[in-house]
Order: sequence, then structure tokens, then C-alpha cells
Amino acid sequence: MSFFREQNVFTVAKDGKTVIRLSAWQDCITCPEKRWYREISSIRPFIDGWSFLFVQVPTTLTDTRKAGNTMENNELAMPTKYDPQNIEKGRYEWWIGNKFFEAKDDQSKEPYTIVIPPPNVTGRLHLGHAWDTTLQDILTRMKRMQGYDVLWLPGMDHAGIATQAKVEQKLKSEGKSRYDLGREAFVQETWKWKEEYADHIRQQWSKLGLGLDYSRERFTMDEGLSKAVNKVFVSLYKKGLIYRGEYIINWDPATKTALSDIEVIHQDVQGAFYHMNYPLADGSGSIEVATTRPETMLGDTAVAVHPEDERYQHLIGKNVVLPITGREIPIVADDYVDKEFGSGAVKITPAHDPNDFEIGNRHDLPRILVMNEDGTMNENAGKYNGLDRFDCRKQIVKDLQDSGVLFKIEEHMHSVGHSERSGAVVEPYLSTQWFVKMQPLADEAVALQQKEDKVNFIPDRFENTYLRWMENIRDWCISRQLWWGHRIPAWYHKETGEVYVDSEPPADAENWTQDNDVLDTWFSSALWPFSTMGWPDEENPDFKRYYPTASLVTGYDIIFFWVSRMIFQGLEFTGERPFKDVLIHGLVRDEQGRKMSKSLGNGVDPMDVIAQYGADSLRYFLSTGSSPGQDLRFSMEKVEATWNFANKIWNASRFALMNMAGLKFEDIDLTGEKSVADKWILTRLNETIETVTRLSDRYEFGEVGRVLYNFIWDDFCDWYIEMAKLPLYGEDEAAKKTTRSILAYVLDNTMRLLHPFMPFITEEIWQNLPHSGESITIAEWPKVKEEYTDKKAAGDMKLLVEIIRSVRNSRAEVNTPLSKKIKMILKPNDDDVLATLTANKAYIERFCNPEELEISPAAATPDKAMTAVVSGAEIILPLEGLINIDEEIARLKKEWDKLNKEVERVQKKLSNEGFVKKAPEKVIEEERAKEKDYTEKRAIVEARLNELKG
Repeated sequence: MSFFREQNVFTVAKDGKTVIRLSAWQDCITCPEKRWYREISSIRPFIDGWSFLFVQVPTTLTDTRKAGNTMENNELAMPTKYDPQNIEKGRYEWWIGNKFFEAKDDQSKEPYTIVIPPPNVTGRLHLGHAWDTTLQDILTRMKRMQGYDVLWLPGMDHAGIATQAKVEQKLKSEGKSRYDLGREAFVQETWKWKEEYADHIRQQWSKLGLGLDYSRERFTMDEGLSKAVNKVFVSLYKKGLIYRGEYIINWDPATKTALSDIEVIHQDVQGAFYHMNYPLADGSGSIEVATTRPETMLGDTAVAVHPEDERYQHLIGKNVVLPITGREIPIVADDYVDKEFGSGAVKITPAHDPNDFEIGNRHDLPRILVMNEDGTMNENAGKYNGLDRFDCRKQIVKDLQDSGVLFKIEEHMHSVGHSERSGAVVEPYLSTQWFVKMQPLADEAVALQQKEDKVNFIPDRFENTYLRWMENIRDWCISRQLWWGHRIPAWYHKETGEVYVDSEPPADAENWTQDNDVLDTWFSSALWPFSTMGWPDEENPDFKRYYPTASLVTGYDIIFFWVSRMIFQGLEFTGERPFKDVLIHGLVRDEQGRKMSKSLGNGVDPMDVIAQYGADSLRYFLSTGSSPGQDLRFSMEKVEATWNFANKIWNASRFALMNMAGLKFEDIDLTGEKSVADKWILTRLNETIETVTRLSDRYEFGEVGRVLYNFIWDDFCDWYIEMAKLPLYGEDEAAKKTTRSILAYVLDNTMRLLHPFMPFITEEIWQNLPHSGESITIAEWPKVKEEYTDKKAAGDMKLLVEIIRSVRNSRAEVNTPLSKKIKMILKPNDDDVLATLTANKAYIERFCNPEELEISPAAATPDKAMTAVVSGAEIILPLEGLINIDEEIARLKKEWDKLNKEVERVQKKLSNEGFVKKAPEKVIEEERAKEKDYTEKRAIVEARLNELKG
């Protein structure tokens, strides 16, 4: 063995022949005599028991970005160390600069479209965004490689309430308010905010490696999208599906705007029932009522009882005196009242409760609003005017107790609505607002789900969630008392009060005043799949080509907010479902299963994770860490584990690439004679391609991750690469050529399969492979090549692996290291197994390190030996002086018990007439094969036990 350096090339030679030749290496070798070295990264080929550590001079990023196949020049551009920051730096800009992600409008290809769920321009992206967009990136990268004309359209949402609140908070810190600026200047200030945070979001998209078509980026308040919003509003208004009216709505006193039902988050709060006696006006007694909001009693206009409640029949039509105010209000009969609940009598406050509002309409009751928009009491509250609503509650309770009206306070846990944006307790509030009449739109959306071209929910259980909400839908309050958003296209005549609704202001605009309100953010977001494509211009090339979209990826928490609204608006205005599939994922939670929040301090910034472990590690963890519809528990340890996986891929790839130096794409030749390992890895690759493609089409990315991990780590890295070293370091040049070609072919296809999940590392490795193409992003998706499937070789390899593992386990049991040579006997059960073991003796010798290897069905078994049973053979390791007979007998007894249980289990299954009648023949045959295998193994173990005992 010799080694030397010449012109910056490191060579290891044996018997005058070059074993391995590497470019740009430093002098750094370890062997049993030299344990010191400077470690950057290691590749350890085992040659005659010597372990060599090669350390490469790190290559600059610029060098690794050079186009073309560097392997043709006998140079490996990959740095020795897997450094995600170095690898990822500059790559995204290269992808974008080469326009790999831009939809090409290639009519020869089938279109595949995803529109990104537009993040709000209120701040930076969180882990939920990273998860959501990674799943979309996987789909679009895979479809692009499969030959689709892919459009993944990016964009952002103006997020009316949330963004206005952020800007107002910023102004407040400067000692100003929006009123100081005025509407026009405030809107301009908000546009500045939008531009700043839009840049942050784009930077985060780039860090994640998202393959977005920026040439088509949209914003919900773009001119084109604003045109679509006005068109939809006017159209629905003219059809009678948008109306303006006075109703009880959800009111946020903090932001002073209306909210839709689904913008209200209900939380259980400890409150109380306040029991009061309202005195009858005629002095004949009183009637008991109870409330959780005593401050609203100041707006009571009736007491209601059930018409069939015998207790109150004589009181219907009489009046009570409202305490504190002294107003007389009537007792009315209404079926809404539950006569079994409480006293059976309820106070009616039509301006502050939605149910009371309906009762008030039925009985023509007045509506008395006792609060201001900011949650303080108004002049109708009398002496409480100006008090905060909750301060008023405390004071009025005291006053009612002092007067003897309030006679009991009962603790009560009840659900209280809170504003999703501000967190304030929502107030049911009488207000004039704009509404969408939902029933006709919802009916169409529900009917769609009975048709063949329905929207497919994945998992399908979420279809029921969607349908339940649509079937019980209420009219949608769409007006918001904000300045930031799409201003409602309605004008009021200054003299007549006439309402004018159109996309453009009236000709005599000076005589009209535009509505001050803006539209709910979700009104414009509901149009996102088609407004981003140029609609209402139905001749727009993108609309004609890329709509409807293929898939929507989103969390289950916005099925009501967004998914449902896109469906009914898409049907109403395009006549088609807006997307074919909806892939639903859950929420990202911490390791304890808690929702991430500022208050708990358990939030994780995805950019911090990328800075530590790289985008590929984060992406792979997020995309493979759960099944569709399930929540994901974030774990930094699991992200680190994916980094280890990436590191394994990197090191294995470098080894493979070093051993195919000089190989050109056109030199790859798989027609030569192949070893069992060659045939097996090609078979496993075919199986992996088929499985990954099938599972990906079903959105089962967690399973895809498992399949890829097992193939790459176990099959390719741990087994094939180790077995490939035999021909690579051998004398057979034809075998070397075939092995190098198979390494190139398998690594190429593996990187393509992995690319949608880990785009950066796979591009870097692929650029160093012999390839024909500019980028892996536009390389062809791997296809199963049946000519490379060899089931016999796969079975033979399975046997060899089982033998090697068994020998290693047996050595470990008796503390016999692999470096120590031992005698080894293999007793095959039949001639086929004998032929397989004989033909592949070199692998057994290489990985089991026997001093002497005997393969014979008639081999004698020594008294003192360790034995193991594999499918088709018995392994005997004569370990004189190393084995304790009693311990070996105990071990074999455990093995016999285990095999006996398996035999009994499968025999019980096969004796079950129901199973045999119903199960497919293939399943029954598999069980019979298991019975045969377990029975043979049990017999061998039993015979060995008898030998040791005898």
C-alpha cells in the first residue's frame, strides 16, 4: 500500500494500481498508527483494514455555482462538509434569474395551478406559513418535473383590520392617531407599511426556497383585483344578494368595526347570572328575570314568557316597571322562550342581543341602544353615561342590590365572544351594515358536492365540516368601519338619500357622498383564485389557461373563513369550482401539544431554524412530520435529525461522486453484467419511484418521507454503497464501469425524488452528477423501468442482508468485534439457497469477516457455537471459549417461544373459515408462506436446543 501527492492530486495505490484518485486534497491521513488529524469531513473506504480520512480544501460558493458538469474535468466541486448555509446561499437567486419557476403557457403541456394562500402584510411569516407553503412547493416542483405547465402564483392580502391596527399602533407610539393624518394620508402610510412587510415576506419565501412565479405576483388591493371586487359587489347587489339593513352584528369596541361571525373566537369565561325581580306596574307583584349582562337592562323594551306557560298566562299584556329607569315595558308571549329554563321569563333587549332583536321584530318593540361604539355607555344609559361597559356593570349591580331588585348572584361559566384581531370582548350591537344574502349562494355550493366535479377535501372528513357550516349559514356582514381596504362602491345622494351602487361614481359626483365603510378582507380573498388571473376579463390568457386551479393547500382553521367563500364565489362568477382538491393540514403546536403564542413564549421563528439547520431540514421535517388533517408538534430535535439525514445524503453522495470522477452522462451504461447488489438496488429504486409517486398523488407526504428515508439511508447508503466498494476497489474494470454507472443512475433518480422536499441539497448534488440538463428543477421526474426490476435478486439480497445482520448481532452478543476473524458455517435449506450463497460469498466474507467460511447443507455443527436461523438457511458460529452454553440455551428458548407464537397466530388465522372465505387469495398465500417460514425456523431452533441439551 502506498500513498502520495502530486500536483494537488491525492492518490492511494495498491500493488502499483490506483485504488482511488482524488483532486484538491490536503495531506491528512489516519491509520492505526496515527490518530491525530484535522477533521472537516470524512469518507472511509476500508482497504486491508486501514481507514483513511481525506480532508478537502473547501471550495468557494462561486465555484460550486458554475454551470455544467464538473465531473467531466475529474474535479468534485462539492465541499467536504455539509454546510446548508453555504449550499443554499445564492441558489434561489440563480433559480429565479433563470426563470425556472415561471409558467410558460406551453400548450403541449397540461396546466397545473396553485394560488398561494396570501399571507397578511402585518408581519413576518410563522411556522404555519412555512408548513403550508412547503407543501405547495412540493406539489408544484413535482408536477413541473412530471411535465406539467406549472403556475404557482404568489401574492399577499391587505388584511384590513389587522393591518390598520398595526399602523395605528405605530402611529400611537409616535404620539399620533389616524384622525390626525386624515383618511387619505393614513391610507398612504399604510401602503408604506405594506411595501416594507411585503419585502420581508419575499425574503422569507426565498429562504424557504419557494418556486413562485413572481412575474404574476398579486396583492388584494391591486388595481385589477380592486376592479374584480367592485364587479362582484355590484353584481350581487343588482341580483338582490347584497343588501343594507339595521341588524344586530358582532361589534369590536377596540377597533370600532363590525365583525363577521367567524371572526369571533368564543372562549369560556367565569361570569355570573344576575337574578332580579321586575315589579309589575299595577303593584300586584313582580316577575323574576336573569341576565349575564346587567348593563344591557337599561335598553330592555319587554319581558317575554312562553304563551303556554301557565304561571304567566294572567300576566301577558301587563307592564312591568324597569328598575332604575322607571320606564314601563310590556310582558309579551313568544315561542322562543324556554319555559323550563330558569324562571321561564326573559328580559328583551332588541338593540343588544340577536335573539332579542328577532323577538322585538315580531312584537314591534322599540330598539334602544345604550352603548357607544367604543364600549362606553351613552346618553340612553342615564346616570351611567360615559362609563365603560364593565365599570357600568359593577355600578349597576351595586345599585340594584341596594334597591333590593337584585336578589341573587349565581356563578356561571359561559362562552363569551372575543375579537379574533383585537382580543376585545365582542358586543352584540345594533348597527346599519351591508350584508350578503347567503342562502342562495350556499345552496349552489352544497349542490356542487353531489356532482362528479365536486371539490375534493383531503382528508374527506372535512367535507362534512364544510357542509355543516354551509347548510346552517347566516347572512354575511361584509362592511367594516375602517379606512384600509376596498371602499364600498355605494353613494348616497346628499339631498334625497337615494342609494347609488356601481363600479364608478355617479356623473354628478359632487352631489353624492360615498359610503365610508370598507369591505371585509375575506370578501376580496374569496375571489383570489380567479381575480388573480385577470378576471373579470374572461379573455385574459391566464384566466383561460390556468383557471380553475388544481389544488388548494390550507389549514382546517380557515375552512369557514376562506375555503367556503372561494367555492361559492367561484361558482357564482365563473360557473366552475375554483380548485379540484383541497389539502387540509392542521396547526403547528409545541412539543407539549400547545398552540404557539406570545403569551406562552413557545413560538418559533422559521428563519431562526433555517439559520441553524438550513431550509431543507426544516422543510423535510414540516412536510413529513404528520398526516393530512393532523396537527404537527414542532421539535428542534427532530429538525436536527433531518439535518443528520441530509448530512448522510451529502457524505454518501460525495463518496459516490469521487468514485465516478471522469464519468460523463453519455458514458453511463447499465447493460453490463450486474452483481446481485446492482440488481437489487435497481429493483428497490423502481419500487421507491412507484411508491413515492403514488403516495405523493394522494398527498401522503408523511409516508413519502418514510419511504425515501428508508431507501436512502438503509438501502443506498448503508448497503449498496458499502457493497459497491468491492468492485470499485477491485481489479475488474468492467465491474467498476457498471458500478459507477449504477451509482450515477441511482443517485440521479434519488435526488430527483427527493428534490421537491429538499431542493437545495439535491440541486447541489445533481449539479455535480453526470447529467444532461440545466437544473434539477426542470429535470424529468423518475419513471419505473421494468427492465431493471429483478425479484429474484431482491430476494437473494434480502437473504444476504439477513445473514450479515444476524452475524453482526451474534458477535455483539458475545462482545466479539467485527475485526476479529471467526469461523463461520452456513447450512442452506435447498439448492437455490446454496447457489445464492456460493455466488455471493465475497459479500459474506467482506461484511462478516470470517477466518474460514463453510457453505454446505451437510456441514457439521460443533457443540459450542452460536446459531441463528434466517429464511432458507442456518448460521453457525463456532465460538469455542467465547460462548456460555447456558446463556445460549436461554437465548434459543426465547427464540423458540417467539417463533412458536408466530406459528400459532398464523395457524389460528388460517383455520378461521371467515378469514379464508373473505380474504383475497394473495393474502391467504402470504399467510401460508409465513406459516411455512416460521415452522421451518422453529424446527431448526428446536433441533439446536436439543443438541445443546444433549
